[in-house]
Amino acid sequence: ARLLRGHAREIRKVWFLRLVMSIGRLKPESCIVLICDIQERFRNVIHKFEAVQVGASRISQTAQLLEIPVIVTEQYPKGLGHTVAELEVSHAKVFEKTCFSMLSPDVQANLVELNFTDVIIAGLEAHVCVQQTTLDLLEKGYNVHLCADAISSQTLIDRTCGLRRAERAGAFISTTESIMMELIRSKDHPHFKAISTLLKEKRPTEALESV
Repeated sequence: ARLLRGHAREIRKVWFLRLVMSIGRLKPESCIVLICDIQERFRNVIHKFEAVQVGASRISQTAQLLEIPVIVTEQYPKGLGHTVAELEVSHAKVFEKTCFSMLSPDVQANLVELNFTDVIIAGLEAHVCVQQTTLDLLEKGYNVHLCADAISSQTLIDRTCGLRRAERAGAFISTTESIMMELIRSKDHPHFKAISTLLKEKRPTEALESV
């Protein structure tokens, strides 16, 4: 009987963990932010680039306020330039890469040091680097939250297909504002005013389309 009770407790624990993972609730202490390849050479070729930069800035600054780790990647910066100046990443860890996924060997070595279940992603491009990063993370068992208003590609069809494939694979499609509000949960949070100000002040001239 004691053995059966112990087995039942284990089943309940597994069920609870699966439930938590399945709904993807965000908590500052168990998530990280990844900002993918928002670089200078993409400025004039990405569909609504400014919206991506503004949305990524929202998420990056929110993460800084809430002490959430931020990792930034730059795809072959020798040819594509560095992260755009408008996106403040001095508080983040920045990694160069040549593989499309953000999970380069250097990034993976850094992730080992972090304790997290959920990953928030903003950046470029939806159908290549963001998609491959998402699939790699899902394969490793993490929840992935994609900021649809801060992710794009050169063409609208590539952006749409990249986000839809990621969603069908198991990623959560959300927005920067939704994620920011979920991370604080209440107007009584000590950083509510600062985050509300971010939302008011950081708005793109032209927002990205819904998926």
